Amino acid sequence: MRGTIVVVLALVAMVSCQPGSDRKRVHAAYYWSTVFATDSVKAHFYRTQQICKLYVRYFDVVKNKGGEAVPNATITFQTVPPKGVEVVPTVFITNDCMQSTPLWTEKLLRRILQMNKTNGITGVREIQIDCDWTHRTQTVYFSFLKQLRQLAAQKHIALSATIRLHQLAQAVPPIEKGTLMLYNTGDFRDIQCEKPILDNKDVKPYLRFLKRYALPMNAAYPIFRWQLLFRKGNFVGIIHGKDEYPILPIDTVVMRKVTLTDLQEVQHSIENVRPELHNEIILFDANTHNITQYLPAEYEKMYHP
Repeated sequence: MRGTIVVVLALVAMVSCQPGSDRKRVHAAYYWSTVFATDSVKAHFYRTQQICKLYVRYFDVVKNKGGEAVPNATITFQTVPPKGVEVVPTVFITNDCMQSTPLWTEKLLRRILQMNKTNGITGVREIQIDCDWTHRTQTVYFSFLKQLRQLAAQKHIALSATIRLHQLAQAVPPIEKGTLMLYNTGDFRDIQCEKPILDNKDVKPYLRFLKRYALPMNAAYPIFRWQLLFRKGNFVGIIHGKDEYPILPIDTVVMRKVTLTDLQEVQHSIENVRPELHNEIILFDANTHNITQYLPAEYEKMYHP
């Protein structure tokens, strides 16, 4: 009997250690919109790519004209999340909200919990905060995270946060897990920057910080593209829809998109330093337009670096 157990354990170990094994890998995506709705394109994507986790942006926290931090752009649920898909409520907070100690931490958590209840979202085990904090706002932001983590723990909810590349050189925030944002690595306002969304040469300088960054993390990669408008070489704006900007004869419209090759090059760099980040891969973001930019076979490669 004992020999049988040893053999079984050995087989389990062999399977779990296979390079291609998905035993512990999580396929996830961000949902970054003001309306949650599952159309046929999204449903097919969730099913074929075995998406088991959605980081859903619930709302932003911004400063109003009076300087008060308030919720903004709250999501509306037209459909319920797909069955079997875990929802991670995510809140984007502007950095200027962290210039003074927040007095609304408990209110923020209550709002998330109420939205869960109102929209029939159950089984929430994690919430995530997204903030482009800097060295100047670090102390206040970390204090906010510490308080939120304690409050969330009382509800048996873990706290995670996004980590931008430049933040790897700073102190580690008081959270349970981080998401390394591997997009927006270049300057999209520079017409000469051909890969502003993701470029391995922009990622490489930060790898030395990643290697010793003492925090469990996963990795987020981009599937979006930008149409950028330049006038006489100067940046005018991102074109989100038709007729958003008047386009003059002197203007230049450029398309910026991440190729599968570019994305895989960055994934290879991450694999060489912190391969466990790929135990959970998140794609940003799962709207219908973005999803159709790549073939199913390309998504397979993104989720299996």
